[in-house]
Amino acid sequence: MSALEEARGLAQRAHEASRKLAALPAEARQKAVEQLAADLGEPQLVGELERANAADLEEATLAGQLPALLDRLRYGGERLAKTAAGVLDVAKLPDPVGLVVEHQVRPNGLVVERVTAPLGSILMIYEARPNVTIDAAALCLKSGNACLLRGGSEARRSNEVLCGAISASLARSGLPEDAVLFVPPDRDLLDGLLQQDALIDLCIPRGGPSLIRFIAERSRVPVIKHYQGVCHVFISRDADLDLAERIVLNSKTQRPGVCNAAECLLVDWHLAPQALPRLAAALTAAGVELRCDERALAVLGAGEKVLAAQPDDFGHEFLDLIMAVAVVEGLDGALAHIARHGSRHTEAIVTANDAEARRFLREVDASCTVHNASTRFNDGAELGLGAEIGISTSKLHAYGPMGLRELTCTRFVVKGAGQIRP
Repeated sequence: MSALEEARGLAQRAHEASRKLAALPAEARQKAVEQLAADLGEPQLVGELERANAADLEEATLAGQLPALLDRLRYGGERLAKTAAGVLDVAKLPDPVGLVVEHQVRPNGLVVERVTAPLGSILMIYEARPNVTIDAAALCLKSGNACLLRGGSEARRSNEVLCGAISASLARSGLPEDAVLFVPPDRDLLDGLLQQDALIDLCIPRGGPSLIRFIAERSRVPVIKHYQGVCHVFISRDADLDLAERIVLNSKTQRPGVCNAAECLLVDWHLAPQALPRLAAALTAAGVELRCDERALAVLGAGEKVLAAQPDDFGHEFLDLIMAVAVVEGLDGALAHIARHGSRHTEAIVTANDAEARRFLREVDASCTVHNASTRFNDGAELGLGAEIGISTSKLHAYGPMGLRELTCTRFVVKGAGQIRP
C-alpha cells in the first residue's frame, strides 16, 4: 500500500467516526472524557509511559536535541497528573455542541437560528509534546470531533502508549475507536494526509518554523497556525518595580522552553536607569543571558551575562535562558517594537497608569494582551478552557488558545410552516 493510499484510509476512518460522534448525545461524550481522565491515573499506564518516555528522552539526548525540546518532551509523574486533572476539567465544562447562539423570526414567519456544530475531523501535527496527545483527544471528543494525532518522531514511544490508552478508554466508553487515530511519524504519510481535503476538515500544526512552513505550503486542508511565541514584557515609566521584577522573572524563567515564555524585555527610557540594573541583577542571578541594544548596554555595561545584541536577537524565539533587552521611547516606542518584532502570541505591560494600559491592550495585535501579569498565563487551562489544543497565532477562525468553543462552527437551522420563496 502506498503512503497516499494509507493516508486516504486513515482519513476515511476518521471522517466516518466524526459522523458517529456528532450523532451522540452530550452525556456519552462527557462520560468518555471522564473515563479517559480516570484511566490516566492507572498505575500500569503510568509505569508504561514512564519507561517509554525515558527511552524517548535518552534517544533525544544522544541525538543532541536542545534543552527546550527535552523539557517539552519530558512527561509523566506530576505533568501526567496535571493533564489528567485538565481532562476532568474539560469533561465538566458545558457541552459546546447544539447551542443556539442567534435566534430570529423573519417577517414571513421562518425561524432562523445559528447553532454550534462540530468541525468534523481534525489533523493535529505537533513536535515533542506528549501532553498534546491527551489534550487534543479530550477536547475533540468533548466537542464531537474525530482527530488524527501525528506527533514528532522524538516522542514516538510516549505517543504510542498514550494513544493505546485512549483507544482502550474509547472501547470502555462505547465510542468509535477510530475517533482518535495515531498517525506514525512518517513524512510521506503526512504529505498524503495533507491532500485529503474532502475527508479532513482542519489541520492544526504546532512546532518550529520549518514544520509550519512545510504544512502551509503543502496542505490542501485548511490550516490554523500555532506558531512561535516571541513574547514581550514592557516596563512602563509608571511601573512598580517590585511588581515588574516578579512578572519579568516568572515570564522568562518559570519555564523558558515554552511558547508563552517572554523573549524580550522592553523598558521605557525614563525608568531605565532605575529599572534596568535591578531587573538585570534578578535575571542574571537566575541564569539568564541578556542581549542588550545600545541604550540598555550603556546603562548596564557589558559583562559575562550582559552582551551586545545582534540584529536578529530581536524577533527571535530563544526557548532558553536568553532574553533580548531594549530601551524604548515610551509606549509608542514599545508598540512600534512589538509591531515589528512580535509574533502575535502574547504581549504584556507592567504599569500603574490605567490609560496607558488600556491603550496597550487595545492597540497591540496579539492573541493575548496582558496587564500587570505574567505572559505565562496565555494558556488554555489558566484561562478557564480546561485544556487547549494549541494557541492560534492566525485569526481565522480562532485567535489565541483553542478550547472547546474553537473546535466548533456555527450553522443555520431554519424552521418553517410551509413557506415558499416567491
